[in-house]
Amino acid sequence: MTFLQQLQAHKGGLLRLKSQLYWHSGRGYDGNPGRVCLILDAAVYRNAAARGTAARARTAARRTAATRTAAAVALLLIDGAPHWVWVVEADVELL
Repeated sequence: MTFLQQLQAHKGGLLRLKSQLYWHSGRGYDGNPGRVCLILDAAVYRNAAARGTAARARTAARRTAATRTAAAVALLLIDGAPHWVWVVEADVELL
């Protein structure tokens, strides 16, 4: 089962981020490692591009290929609002 398939199978479940979130909107790192989020959806970067994150998707895809780690885009409930977030398999724990 791929990382994306694991996330999709875990929709409605919880995910713990082992590292801090980085907000591209100029806010930087959020300073909250270990954050627990509800998984609302998961997708590959082509689907994320349709949602307006094409540049970030290409960057993440290049990084993923370079480091050979599994990555996906996850729709997570963070502080009461849904956010599409790039997640790497090594930085998350499915609860």
